[in-house]
Amino acid sequence: MSLEVIVVMDPIESITIAKDSTFAMLLEAQRRGHRLHYVLPGGLSMDGGVAQALVAPLQVSDDAAGWFKLGTASQRAFRVRDVVLMRRDPPVDADYLHDTLILDAARMAGANVVNDPRGLRDLNEKLAALLFPECCPPTLVSRNAAALKAFVALHGEAVLKPLDGMGGRSIFRASKGDSNLNVILETLTDSGRHLAMAQRYLPEITEGDKRILLVDGVPVDYCLARIPQGDEFRGNLAAGGRGEGRPLSERDRWIAAQVGPEMVKRGMRFVGLDVIGDYLTEVNVTSPTCIRELDAQFGLNIAGLLFDAIEQ
Repeated sequence: MSLEVIVVMDPIESITIAKDSTFAMLLEAQRRGHRLHYVLPGGLSMDGGVAQALVAPLQVSDDAAGWFKLGTASQRAFRVRDVVLMRRDPPVDADYLHDTLILDAARMAGANVVNDPRGLRDLNEKLAALLFPECCPPTLVSRNAAALKAFVALHGEAVLKPLDGMGGRSIFRASKGDSNLNVILETLTDSGRHLAMAQRYLPEITEGDKRILLVDGVPVDYCLARIPQGDEFRGNLAAGGRGEGRPLSERDRWIAAQVGPEMVKRGMRFVGLDVIGDYLTEVNVTSPTCIRELDAQFGLNIAGLLFDAIEQ
């Protein structure tokens, strides 16, 4: 049966289709005969108690010279059997949270929102990993610069990051006695106003920050190891990391088995786990990536797995 697939995403004209996982989902949905609708930026609204969106019919093509065509936009209420792909990138700010509240109303009207907007609000991508402390490296989350500094001193070397970043932005590596540590902590916490995360530095990062994808709690058999390049310690592709596909290790599968059931329980149907060495560092639920890279390297169809699950 043909579905109405409505996508909430960042501006489609600015994406890089060779790396964009949302685009992979749209290609797969169109291949299956589903009708695509693109929510214009800022197009979610409520009329009385009815969740609505300003949408344009969408066609996509795997062609870097022209990958999308939009029809005439119109206002539309969300309905039963709509499939809504919520794929806006962080930050999870007030605007993002307000959009999830509207999508909650869409969900209550019968739309299938992927991922569940309640989970998107509840699962901060840094803090969510700490639901599984047995999987994580030593970690401290605090506003207290002295406590964070003591954590660095205890472990000798740590990675420090904000709770609302993405793509490796504003991530620092610091050592005990680092003359810049005070200003790093002052910057990250805004002088004690905001929480920051400290994790013991994992030297295995040189072998890659692995992205493991879960579809309805089940891991894809291959991960993408994002390997730092040059003098960069961050493996994020957005920070210049090189992506190298690998089969999952037994430890990777064990971590996925701990996390997967909780993600299913919370309606998180497409999730990206970040694993360095043997440790889980983040649980990505807003707009996980790496579909296209893994598909290209291993002949997979990860978006197909997702739509198999959605159609069921």
